[in-house]
Amino acid sequence: MAGLFEEHRELLDGARNAARERGYWSAFSEVPRTYGETAREEGRAAFEKLLGKPFDLDQSSPEARVGAEVSPFGPELGITYPRAHPDALIAAALTAAPSWAEAGAEVRTGVALEILVRLNRASFLMAHAVEHTTGQAFAMAFQAGGPHAQDRGLEAVAYAFEEMSRVPGEVRWEKPAGRAMVRLDKGFFIVPRGIGLVIGCATFPTWNSYPALFANLVTGNAVIVKPHPAAILPLALTVRIAREVLKEQAFDPDVVQLAVDTQEDPIAAALATRPEIGLVDFTGSSAFGAWLREHVRGKPLFTEEAGVNSIVIDGTDDFDAMCQNIAFSLSLYSGQMCTAPQCLFVPKEGIDTNLGHKSFDEVASSIAGAIDFLLAGPERALAVTGAIQNPATLARIEEARGLGRVVRDSASLGVDGARTATPLLLAVEAGREEAYMEERFGPISFLVACADSTDAIERATRAARTRGAITAALYTRDASLPERVAPLYARAGVPLSVNLTGGIYVNQSAAFSDYHVTGANPAGNACLTDAAFVAQRFTVACVRRPAAA
Repeated sequence: MAGLFEEHRELLDGARNAARERGYWSAFSEVPRTYGETAREEGRAAFEKLLGKPFDLDQSSPEARVGAEVSPFGPELGITYPRAHPDALIAAALTAAPSWAEAGAEVRTGVALEILVRLNRASFLMAHAVEHTTGQAFAMAFQAGGPHAQDRGLEAVAYAFEEMSRVPGEVRWEKPAGRAMVRLDKGFFIVPRGIGLVIGCATFPTWNSYPALFANLVTGNAVIVKPHPAAILPLALTVRIAREVLKEQAFDPDVVQLAVDTQEDPIAAALATRPEIGLVDFTGSSAFGAWLREHVRGKPLFTEEAGVNSIVIDGTDDFDAMCQNIAFSLSLYSGQMCTAPQCLFVPKEGIDTNLGHKSFDEVASSIAGAIDFLLAGPERALAVTGAIQNPATLARIEEARGLGRVVRDSASLGVDGARTATPLLLAVEAGREEAYMEERFGPISFLVACADSTDAIERATRAARTRGAITAALYTRDASLPERVAPLYARAGVPLSVNLTGGIYVNQSAAFSDYHVTGANPAGNACLTDAAFVAQRFTVACVRRPAAA
């Protein structure tokens, strides 16, 4: 079993080094062609074999089979999954946990790395699973659901191993006591917190779940993975691969289990509050996040929730490129990203640019025009926007039209079977905070007319402090402004991107470099990934005795 650690040591060392240096590094290629000419078709064929059938998962004690996933691009998946009672899941985890905890950090790390490598081999199958549960366009589903998610999982492995490595196994403790010397032998033991519950989301089921899953495993905790009922397949595939590796390495596969439920009969709350659950990770709505904070007591709780991401437009040296960059950020995956901007704060008197002064309305119409150009043609548009994961988002768009002046209306792409909507862009006065100062998930954005740039920055940072934010951006011609306002954004707990006009967008978060969510505002209480994210998943116990002669 220790052989897996040695086999993957180079992978682990690369991740540990990258996390320290914070430069660009990726273990898993995001370029599809590097996986071979036949990989995409093989992945598609493997996905199609799963449709309309019971999903093969060797978990014990299923009560029934459930599953009602419908692709946002049209068809029902028709896949059913074994549903087990929470009592059975917890009993199985408790049985499997001791040998996993006793295996030691290197063995557990080796197993986790092997799981990630096998997940990478299945990236095209995972891409189809993510595409047809979340509505992400295939290119995004491949990258975000596959290699990028795997990098985030590897990042958590590296951090967890690093933190456990700080704890020595055995030491000789010597203290002078007058002419004598007191000597003790001390042994230090990593003690897992218990069963980890990972509650997945419907839009990024792997990207958001892998850090918790792998941090739990490496620190010795058995894991119950509870997917969103609309996006079970990506995490079911993940659990199946994890169980295969565990079984091959002579561990009880119930170290990792899948807990499925339905919209009508959810089980996340019941599981999260069980005393046997030692820690909980959740990605999703602020409503359930608040419920968890109220009811999950005495155990670590890690959340990523809603926020109001912002862009302040003070000016720009490249007006057209700015509008194109913002247009892509607003359109990508139809605004269904936790990093997507919602509020564009613009001085009501307009801004200075390389093309001269632009009024507020000119800024608004130019961004709208850039969206129109980007999404010209259904096929091209669908590759950017993907589909709408939840029908409730369409209703939210309809309701939002009355919140301001419509600068650009949302519309369906008209693709047969697909649930689609292009960005809705609304203009509002800054005083109408009830319209824009809460997250309106989906392709809904506001151009907010502010008194000036100072007012815009104050509103953007206040939104982050009070409502939460995961990203923020600033466009300006004033070279000193970013340095002056960076501390304001930092104190609001939100990273700041400045003058993005090329192929990097505010939506993007890079593993091993960017800290995703800070845990310092209401958008979430944890960061992916830092030492605090992993160190709370284990404790250290000491045994000491008089030193042997």
